[in-house]
Amino acid sequence: MTSIGGAGMVDWNLAVATATRLVRPGPEISREEAREVVAELRRHAKAAEEHVRAFTRMIPEGTEPEDTPVLVVDRTGWIKANVAGFRELLRPLLEKMEERRTGGAGGAVLGAVGSKVTGVEVGMLLSFLASRVLGQYETFAPATRELPASADGGGRLLLVAPNIVHVERELEADPHDFRLWVALHEETHRTQFTAVPWLRDHLQGEIQSFLDETDVDPMTFLERLREAAQSLAGGRPDGESGEDGGRSLVELVQTPAQREILGRLTAVMSLLEGHADYVMDGVGPEVVSSVAEIREKFQQRRARGASRLDQALRKLLGLDAKLRQYRDGERFVRAVVDEVGMDGFNRVWTSPNTLPTKAEIARPADWIARVHRKAES
Repeated sequence: MTSIGGAGMVDWNLAVATATRLVRPGPEISREEAREVVAELRRHAKAAEEHVRAFTRMIPEGTEPEDTPVLVVDRTGWIKANVAGFRELLRPLLEKMEERRTGGAGGAVLGAVGSKVTGVEVGMLLSFLASRVLGQYETFAPATRELPASADGGGRLLLVAPNIVHVERELEADPHDFRLWVALHEETHRTQFTAVPWLRDHLQGEIQSFLDETDVDPMTFLERLREAAQSLAGGRPDGESGEDGGRSLVELVQTPAQREILGRLTAVMSLLEGHADYVMDGVGPEVVSSVAEIREKFQQRRARGASRLDQALRKLLGLDAKLRQYRDGERFVRAVVDEVGMDGFNRVWTSPNTLPTKAEIARPADWIARVHRKAES
Protein backbone atom coordinates (compact mmCIF):
# COMPACT_ATOMS: atom_id res chain seq x y z
CA MET A 1 0.00 0.00 0.00
CA THR A 2 0.91 3.63 -0.48
CA SER A 3 0.86 4.72 3.14
CA ILE A 4 1.79 7.46 5.55
CA GLY A 5 1.75 6.78 9.26
CA GLY A 6 0.02 3.45 8.71
CA ALA A 7 -2.88 4.92 6.71
CA GLY A 8 -3.26 4.85 2.94
CA MET A 9 -5.45 6.28 0.20
CA VAL A 10 -5.61 2.99 -1.73
CA ASP A 11 -5.39 -0.59 -0.51
CA TRP A 12 -3.60 -1.95 -3.55
CA ASN A 13 -3.79 -5.56 -2.41
CA LEU A 14 -7.55 -5.26 -2.14
CA ALA A 15 -7.64 -3.61 -5.56
CA VAL A 16 -5.92 -6.69 -7.03
CA ALA A 17 -8.24 -9.07 -5.18
CA THR A 18 -11.35 -7.15 -6.26
CA ALA A 19 -10.32 -6.89 -9.90
CA THR A 20 -9.37 -10.55 -10.02
CA ARG A 21 -12.73 -11.57 -8.54
CA LEU A 22 -14.80 -9.35 -10.84
CA VAL A 23 -12.97 -9.63 -14.15
CA ARG A 24 -14.93 -11.38 -16.87
CA PRO A 25 -13.92 -14.95 -17.67
CA GLY A 26 -11.89 -15.38 -20.82
CA PRO A 27 -13.05 -17.26 -23.93
CA GLU A 28 -13.55 -20.99 -23.68
CA ILE A 29 -10.35 -22.70 -24.70
CA SER A 30 -8.80 -26.09 -24.03
CA ARG A 31 -5.61 -26.39 -22.02
CA GLU A 32 -3.74 -27.66 -25.05
CA GLU A 33 -4.98 -24.81 -27.25
CA ALA A 34 -4.02 -22.32 -24.54
CA ARG A 35 -0.47 -23.68 -24.51
CA GLU A 36 -0.32 -23.36 -28.29
CA VAL A 37 -1.55 -19.75 -28.15
CA VAL A 38 1.08 -18.81 -25.56
CA ALA A 39 3.87 -20.48 -27.54
CA GLU A 40 2.79 -18.80 -30.77
CA LEU A 41 2.58 -15.35 -29.18
CA ARG A 42 6.12 -15.76 -27.87
CA ARG A 43 7.33 -16.75 -31.33
CA HIS A 44 5.52 -13.82 -32.91
CA ALA A 45 7.03 -11.39 -30.39
CA LYS A 46 10.50 -12.55 -31.37
CA ALA A 47 9.73 -12.38 -35.09
CA ALA A 48 8.14 -8.96 -34.69
CA GLU A 49 11.33 -7.64 -33.12
CA GLU A 50 13.30 -8.24 -36.33
CA HIS A 51 10.51 -6.97 -38.60
CA VAL A 52 10.08 -3.73 -36.65
CA ARG A 53 13.83 -3.03 -36.49
CA ALA A 54 14.18 -3.50 -40.23
CA PHE A 55 11.15 -1.35 -41.08
CA THR A 56 11.78 1.53 -38.68
CA ARG A 57 15.60 1.57 -38.92
CA MET A 58 15.61 2.91 -35.37
CA ILE A 59 18.23 0.45 -34.12
CA PRO A 60 21.43 0.29 -36.20
CA GLU A 61 22.19 -3.12 -37.66
CA GLY A 62 24.61 -5.10 -35.54
CA THR A 63 23.67 -3.47 -32.26
CA GLU A 64 21.61 -4.97 -29.49
CA PRO A 65 19.00 -2.88 -27.66
CA GLU A 66 18.41 -3.04 -23.95
CA ASP A 67 16.83 -6.37 -23.14
CA THR A 68 13.25 -6.28 -21.90
CA PRO A 69 11.18 -9.37 -21.12
CA VAL A 70 8.16 -10.46 -23.13
CA LEU A 71 5.41 -11.88 -20.92
CA VAL A 72 2.29 -13.65 -22.18
CA VAL A 73 -0.25 -13.15 -19.41
CA ASP A 74 -3.88 -13.76 -18.59
CA ARG A 75 -6.24 -11.07 -17.32
CA THR A 76 -5.15 -11.56 -13.71
CA GLY A 77 -1.53 -11.18 -14.74
CA TRP A 78 -2.35 -7.91 -16.51
CA ILE A 79 -4.11 -6.65 -13.37
CA LYS A 80 -1.14 -7.45 -11.13
CA ALA A 81 1.33 -5.86 -13.54
CA ASN A 82 -0.65 -2.64 -13.82
CA VAL A 83 -1.29 -2.32 -10.11
CA ALA A 84 2.47 -2.55 -9.55
CA GLY A 85 3.04 0.19 -12.12
CA PHE A 86 0.24 2.45 -10.87
CA ARG A 87 1.44 2.05 -7.30
CA GLU A 88 4.86 3.45 -8.15
CA LEU A 89 3.77 6.10 -10.62
CA LEU A 90 0.97 7.52 -8.49
CA ARG A 91 2.86 7.45 -5.19
CA PRO A 92 3.66 11.22 -5.17
CA LEU A 93 0.04 12.15 -5.94
CA LEU A 94 -1.42 9.82 -3.33
CA GLU A 95 1.02 10.99 -0.69
CA LYS A 96 0.01 14.59 -1.37
CA MET A 97 -3.67 13.66 -1.16
CA GLU A 98 -3.03 11.75 2.06
CA GLU A 99 -1.50 14.85 3.61
CA ARG A 100 -4.55 16.88 2.61
CA ARG A 101 -6.85 14.18 3.93
CA THR A 102 -5.28 14.13 7.38
CA GLY A 103 -5.08 17.92 7.66
CA GLY A 104 -8.27 19.04 5.94
CA ALA A 105 -11.85 19.42 7.01
CA GLY A 106 -12.88 16.29 5.17
CA GLY A 107 -10.31 14.12 6.93
CA ALA A 108 -12.80 12.38 9.16
CA VAL A 109 -15.06 11.55 6.24
CA LEU A 110 -12.17 10.30 4.16
CA GLY A 111 -10.97 8.28 7.12
CA ALA A 112 -14.36 6.60 7.21
CA VAL A 113 -14.24 5.93 3.49
CA GLY A 114 -10.84 4.40 4.02
CA SER A 115 -8.29 2.81 1.81
CA LYS A 116 -10.27 -0.42 1.54
CA VAL A 117 -13.29 1.23 -0.08
CA THR A 118 -11.00 3.03 -2.49
CA GLY A 119 -9.18 -0.23 -3.19
CA VAL A 120 -12.48 -1.86 -4.13
CA GLU A 121 -13.32 1.01 -6.47
CA VAL A 122 -9.92 0.90 -8.16
CA GLY A 123 -10.32 -2.87 -8.49
CA MET A 124 -13.67 -2.45 -10.22
CA LEU A 125 -12.11 -0.12 -12.79
CA LEU A 126 -9.24 -2.52 -13.41
CA SER A 127 -11.66 -5.40 -13.89
CA PHE A 128 -13.33 -3.40 -16.67
CA LEU A 129 -10.05 -2.65 -18.43
CA ALA A 130 -8.50 -6.11 -17.99
CA SER A 131 -10.78 -7.73 -20.56
CA ARG A 132 -10.09 -5.09 -23.21
CA VAL A 133 -6.31 -4.67 -23.48
CA LEU A 134 -4.63 -6.82 -26.15
CA GLY A 135 -1.05 -5.90 -25.34
CA GLN A 136 0.97 -3.30 -23.53
CA TYR A 137 4.56 -2.13 -23.25
CA GLU A 138 4.94 -1.21 -19.60
CA THR A 139 7.41 1.66 -19.53
CA PHE A 140 7.48 2.04 -15.75
CA ALA A 141 7.41 -1.52 -14.55
CA PRO A 142 8.88 -2.42 -11.16
CA ALA A 143 10.02 -6.04 -11.12
CA THR A 144 8.07 -8.44 -8.93
CA ARG A 145 8.57 -12.11 -8.14
CA GLU A 146 5.88 -13.07 -10.67
CA LEU A 147 6.54 -10.34 -13.24
CA PRO A 148 10.16 -9.61 -14.17
CA ALA A 149 11.21 -6.34 -15.78
CA SER A 150 14.38 -5.07 -17.44
CA ALA A 151 17.50 -4.81 -15.33
CA ASP A 152 17.38 -1.02 -14.99
CA GLY A 153 13.91 -1.10 -13.43
CA GLY A 154 11.80 -0.21 -16.43
CA GLY A 155 10.22 -2.03 -19.28
CA ARG A 156 8.39 -5.23 -20.10
CA LEU A 157 6.08 -6.23 -22.93
CA LEU A 158 2.77 -7.84 -22.04
CA LEU A 159 0.57 -9.80 -24.44
CA VAL A 160 -2.84 -10.63 -22.95
CA ALA A 161 -3.61 -14.03 -24.47
CA PRO A 162 -7.34 -14.42 -23.64
CA ASN A 163 -8.17 -10.95 -24.98
CA ILE A 164 -6.30 -11.59 -28.22
CA VAL A 165 -8.17 -14.89 -28.69
CA HIS A 166 -11.49 -13.18 -27.90
CA VAL A 167 -11.01 -10.41 -30.48
CA GLU A 168 -9.66 -12.67 -33.23
CA ARG A 169 -12.75 -14.84 -32.82
CA GLU A 170 -15.06 -11.81 -32.77
CA LEU A 171 -13.50 -10.48 -35.98
CA GLU A 172 -13.32 -13.96 -37.54
CA ALA A 173 -9.71 -13.13 -38.38
CA ASP A 174 -7.00 -15.61 -39.21
CA PRO A 175 -5.61 -16.37 -35.72
CA HIS A 176 -1.97 -16.61 -36.78
CA ASP A 177 -2.09 -13.36 -38.74
CA PHE A 178 -3.97 -11.49 -36.03
CA ARG A 179 -1.54 -12.55 -33.30
CA LEU A 180 1.45 -11.41 -35.32
CA TRP A 181 -0.32 -8.13 -36.18
CA VAL A 182 -0.86 -7.38 -32.48
CA ALA A 183 2.73 -8.35 -31.68
CA LEU A 184 4.00 -5.88 -34.29
CA HIS A 185 2.19 -3.01 -32.58
CA GLU A 186 3.49 -3.82 -29.11
CA GLU A 187 7.01 -4.57 -30.34
CA THR A 188 7.08 -1.12 -31.93
CA HIS A 189 6.54 0.37 -28.48
CA ARG A 190 9.37 -1.73 -27.08
CA THR A 191 11.62 -0.57 -29.91
CA GLN A 192 10.72 3.07 -29.29
CA PHE A 193 11.92 2.92 -25.70
CA THR A 194 14.93 0.66 -26.20
CA ALA A 195 16.24 2.56 -29.22
CA VAL A 196 15.72 6.03 -27.71
CA PRO A 197 17.53 6.02 -24.34
CA TRP A 198 16.26 9.42 -23.19
CA LEU A 199 12.58 8.77 -23.95
CA ARG A 200 11.67 6.90 -20.76
CA ASP A 201 13.22 9.49 -18.45
CA HIS A 202 11.64 12.33 -20.43
CA LEU A 203 8.18 10.78 -20.25
CA GLN A 204 8.56 9.97 -16.57
CA GLY A 205 9.66 13.53 -15.88
CA GLU A 206 6.61 14.94 -17.64
CA ILE A 207 4.25 12.62 -15.77
CA GLN A 208 5.82 13.45 -12.42
CA SER A 209 5.62 17.16 -13.19
CA PHE A 210 1.93 16.68 -13.99
CA LEU A 211 1.36 14.87 -10.69
CA ASP A 212 3.41 17.42 -8.74
CA GLU A 213 1.13 20.18 -10.06
CA THR A 214 -2.02 18.31 -9.11
CA ASP A 215 -4.16 20.31 -6.69
CA VAL A 216 -7.28 18.21 -6.36
CA ASP A 217 -9.46 17.79 -3.32
CA PRO A 218 -9.25 14.16 -2.14
CA MET A 219 -13.00 13.95 -1.65
CA THR A 220 -13.59 15.05 -5.24
CA PHE A 221 -11.05 12.55 -6.57
CA LEU A 222 -12.61 9.68 -4.63
CA GLU A 223 -16.08 10.74 -5.72
CA ARG A 224 -14.94 10.48 -9.34
CA LEU A 225 -13.70 6.94 -8.65
CA ARG A 226 -17.04 6.19 -7.05
CA GLU A 227 -18.91 7.41 -10.13
CA ALA A 228 -16.90 5.01 -12.26
CA ALA A 229 -17.58 2.14 -9.87
CA GLN A 230 -21.30 2.95 -9.85
CA SER A 231 -21.28 2.90 -13.65
CA LEU A 232 -19.80 -0.59 -13.55
CA ALA A 233 -22.54 -1.63 -11.15
CA GLY A 234 -25.16 -0.29 -13.56
CA GLY A 235 -26.11 2.86 -11.69
CA ARG A 236 -25.95 6.45 -12.89
CA PRO A 237 -24.06 8.93 -10.73
CA ASP A 238 -26.31 11.52 -9.12
CA GLY A 239 -26.52 14.75 -11.07
CA GLU A 240 -25.27 13.29 -14.35
CA SER A 241 -27.28 14.51 -17.31
CA GLY A 242 -26.97 13.06 -20.78
CA GLU A 243 -24.39 10.63 -22.13
CA ASP A 244 -21.68 13.28 -22.13
CA GLY A 245 -22.13 14.28 -18.48
CA GLY A 246 -19.08 14.34 -16.23
CA ARG A 247 -15.41 14.75 -16.89
CA SER A 248 -12.62 12.24 -17.20
CA LEU A 249 -10.24 11.55 -14.34
CA VAL A 250 -7.47 13.27 -16.29
CA GLU A 251 -9.58 16.38 -16.90
CA LEU A 252 -10.52 16.50 -13.25
CA VAL A 253 -6.98 17.04 -11.96
CA GLN A 254 -5.91 19.80 -14.36
CA THR A 255 -4.54 23.09 -13.11
CA PRO A 256 -3.42 25.77 -15.59
CA ALA A 257 0.17 24.50 -15.32
CA GLN A 258 -1.01 20.95 -15.93
CA ARG A 259 -2.78 21.88 -19.15
CA GLU A 260 0.56 22.80 -20.68
CA ILE A 261 2.16 19.57 -19.47
CA LEU A 262 -0.84 17.54 -20.62
CA GLY A 263 -0.57 19.08 -24.08
CA ARG A 264 3.03 17.85 -24.35
CA LEU A 265 2.10 14.42 -23.00
CA THR A 266 -0.79 14.15 -25.45
CA ALA A 267 1.55 14.93 -28.34
CA VAL A 268 4.09 12.33 -27.24
CA MET A 269 1.47 9.65 -26.71
CA SER A 270 -0.12 10.44 -30.08
CA LEU A 271 3.30 10.04 -31.69
CA LEU A 272 4.01 6.72 -29.97
CA GLU A 273 0.60 5.20 -30.64
CA GLY A 274 0.36 6.51 -34.19
CA HIS A 275 3.87 5.29 -34.98
CA ALA A 276 2.96 1.81 -33.70
CA ASP A 277 -0.17 1.72 -35.86
CA TYR A 278 1.79 2.92 -38.89
CA VAL A 279 4.49 0.28 -38.38
CA MET A 280 2.09 -2.62 -37.80
CA ASP A 281 0.33 -1.83 -41.08
CA GLY A 282 3.57 -1.01 -42.92
CA VAL A 283 5.22 -4.30 -41.99
CA GLY A 284 1.95 -6.16 -42.41
CA PRO A 285 1.80 -6.78 -46.18
CA GLU A 286 5.18 -8.52 -46.10
CA VAL A 287 4.45 -10.90 -43.22
CA VAL A 288 0.68 -10.80 -42.52
CA SER A 289 -1.16 -11.84 -45.64
CA SER A 290 -4.59 -10.75 -44.39
CA VAL A 291 -3.49 -7.43 -42.90
CA ALA A 292 -5.90 -5.36 -45.01
CA GLU A 293 -8.86 -7.47 -43.93
CA ILE A 294 -7.77 -7.38 -40.27
CA ARG A 295 -7.35 -3.60 -40.29
CA GLU A 296 -10.74 -3.04 -41.92
CA LYS A 297 -12.54 -5.27 -39.43
CA PHE A 298 -10.64 -3.77 -36.51
CA GLN A 299 -11.52 -0.23 -37.58
CA GLN A 300 -15.17 -1.23 -37.97
CA ARG A 301 -15.09 -2.66 -34.46
CA ARG A 302 -13.76 0.64 -33.11
CA ALA A 303 -16.27 2.67 -35.11
CA ARG A 304 -19.24 0.63 -33.88
CA GLY A 305 -18.44 1.74 -30.40
CA ALA A 306 -19.89 -0.09 -27.45
CA SER A 307 -22.75 -0.05 -25.01
CA ARG A 308 -23.86 3.05 -23.18
CA LEU A 309 -21.99 1.75 -20.12
CA ASP A 310 -18.79 1.35 -22.10
CA GLN A 311 -19.18 4.83 -23.59
CA ALA A 312 -19.60 6.40 -20.15
CA LEU A 313 -16.57 4.60 -18.77
CA ARG A 314 -14.44 5.39 -21.81
CA LYS A 315 -15.14 9.07 -21.29
CA LEU A 316 -14.54 8.91 -17.57
CA LEU A 317 -11.22 7.07 -17.94
CA GLY A 318 -10.06 9.14 -20.91
CA LEU A 319 -10.08 6.16 -23.31
CA ASP A 320 -11.77 8.18 -26.06
CA ALA A 321 -8.71 10.42 -26.06
CA LYS A 322 -6.50 7.36 -26.51
CA LEU A 323 -8.47 6.31 -29.60
CA ARG A 324 -7.97 9.79 -31.04
CA GLN A 325 -4.25 9.43 -30.37
CA TYR A 326 -4.08 6.34 -32.58
CA ARG A 327 -5.83 8.16 -35.41
CA ASP A 328 -4.13 11.55 -35.18
CA GLY A 329 -0.69 10.14 -34.53
CA GLU A 330 -0.86 7.72 -37.45
CA ARG A 331 -1.83 10.58 -39.78
CA PHE A 332 1.16 12.60 -38.53
CA VAL A 333 3.63 9.74 -39.05
CA ARG A 334 2.26 8.89 -42.49
CA ALA A 335 2.39 12.50 -43.67
CA VAL A 336 5.96 13.01 -42.45
CA VAL A 337 7.26 9.73 -43.90
CA ASP A 338 5.58 10.50 -47.23
CA GLU A 339 7.31 13.89 -47.30
CA VAL A 340 10.82 13.19 -45.92
CA GLY A 341 11.13 9.40 -45.77
CA MET A 342 11.68 7.09 -42.81
CA ASP A 343 15.13 8.44 -41.98
CA GLY A 344 13.76 11.95 -42.10
CA PHE A 345 10.92 10.98 -39.79
CA ASN A 346 13.40 9.39 -37.37
CA ARG A 347 14.75 12.83 -36.55
CA VAL A 348 11.78 12.95 -34.21
CA TRP A 349 13.80 10.74 -31.83
CA THR A 350 16.85 13.06 -31.68
CA SER A 351 15.92 14.85 -28.44
CA PRO A 352 12.91 16.18 -26.52
CA ASN A 353 13.19 19.33 -28.63
CA THR A 354 12.45 17.41 -31.83
CA LEU A 355 9.28 15.78 -30.51
CA PRO A 356 6.15 17.22 -32.16
CA THR A 357 3.93 19.61 -30.28
CA LYS A 358 0.21 18.97 -29.99
CA ALA A 359 -0.37 21.56 -32.73
CA GLU A 360 2.24 19.90 -34.98
CA ILE A 361 0.53 16.52 -34.62
CA ALA A 362 -2.44 18.14 -36.36
CA ARG A 363 -0.19 20.01 -38.85
CA PRO A 364 2.75 17.76 -39.80
CA ALA A 365 4.08 20.34 -42.26
CA ASP A 366 4.82 22.65 -39.32
CA TRP A 367 6.98 19.97 -37.69
CA ILE A 368 8.83 19.38 -40.96
CA ALA A 369 9.44 23.11 -41.33
CA ARG A 370 10.71 23.42 -37.76
CA VAL A 371 12.91 20.34 -37.60
CA HIS A 372 14.06 19.85 -41.20
CA ARG A 373 14.09 23.17 -42.95
CA LYS A 374 15.47 25.02 -39.94
CA ALA A 375 18.29 22.46 -39.66
CA GLU A 376 19.03 22.71 -43.38
CA SER A 377 19.03 26.51 -43.53
